[in-house]
Amino acid sequence: MELIRNLWRRKLRSILTITGIFMGIVALTTMGALAEHFNSLLDGGVTYFGGNIAVGDAKSGGSFGGGGFMQLSKADEIAKVDGVAAVTPNVQASLKPGDVSTVSFGIPDYISAHDPNTNLSSFKTSFATGRAVQSNGEVFLGSSVAEEFNKKVGDTIDLPKKPSDAKPDFVSHTFTVVGILNKTLTAPDTGAFITLHDAQTILGDNLPVALKAAVDPYQLAESMTVYGKPGVNLDNLADKINAEVTEVKATKPSVIVNSFKAGGAIFTAITTVAAMLALVIGGLSVVNTMLMAVSERVREIGLKKAVGARTGNIVREFVAESTLIGTIGGVLGFGVGVLITLALGSSAGSGGLFLITPRLTIFALGFAVGLGALAGVLPAYRASRMDPVVALRSVG
Repeated sequence: MELIRNLWRRKLRSILTITGIFMGIVALTTMGALAEHFNSLLDGGVTYFGGNIAVGDAKSGGSFGGGGFMQLSKADEIAKVDGVAAVTPNVQASLKPGDVSTVSFGIPDYISAHDPNTNLSSFKTSFATGRAVQSNGEVFLGSSVAEEFNKKVGDTIDLPKKPSDAKPDFVSHTFTVVGILNKTLTAPDTGAFITLHDAQTILGDNLPVALKAAVDPYQLAESMTVYGKPGVNLDNLADKINAEVTEVKATKPSVIVNSFKAGGAIFTAITTVAAMLALVIGGLSVVNTMLMAVSERVREIGLKKAVGARTGNIVREFVAESTLIGTIGGVLGFGVGVLITLALGSSAGSGGLFLITPRLTIFALGFAVGLGALAGVLPAYRASRMDPVVALRSVG
């Protein structure tokens, strides 16, 4: 109770100091949640791309460079390369074409051909309900897509979703939902997975009119995912594919993984520095408040020391006050930060923007409490070093 009473002596100053910590923790929470979401996507990408080889059309710079198509027959050629265990053709399309009404910091909602070789992937998914597609006209959904469109097994969904400004020739197909994936916190959450044939049908729908008569979409793939046999070095296997198969570009897994890691490190550094600056300002306000509290309570400190209070008692008193300031500001700031992420995340589509994790919770609250405690050390030390006689004489 004495701690509360001491803080309440100068209500406005205490409120302003707590507000400084509060704003810093709000910034740390929101930006930290943004970084956690981004890093979750990157971690999923590192796990997935680190366990297979992405192959694309050489003319368009390879699968990781994007763009272009390759003949489906290339899958057979790649499969003959020594060390290849399986090859999966990939075809993807936007689930919500032309939709710019929501902000997505991650993977936008997409439609993809189902990979039947997921048992070979180092990135594992599982079904909350239902199963994988077995025939045309079926789809299984990522957890975020299922939640966004309120779909469950047995429902139907039209894909791709028709935009409000769709052209008269826009084509959508009705699929039966046969499965819902468990949440992965990364790319599969925003996907809708159909058979290769159905994905190629959607690809054909989106081809320019001039190409539709000349191109057979059922002989095309946008890229290939290649799985190596156990013990095979995937970087070396990528080099073999490039040497033995023409018109394709196999990207080494290490190249993709390193690009993911580099992007994550830069983004985390930016968000952390920005949030820490806000917290430093809050910490300085705590130091200032506690120093003023010491100067205002000189006589009180002298009386306590005169009646037997030890140095440790004085130190603990002032550190406890500053820690309480940090705790109050931290709890309030983290709570408001969580509410902000929920409000902004709910308007950001199925991909979301933020991710509150136990690690972030512990860090934000721990940092606020630790900052308050640390900011009180210097004022507490000054108070504990006072000579009781001098302190009593300093105030008439």
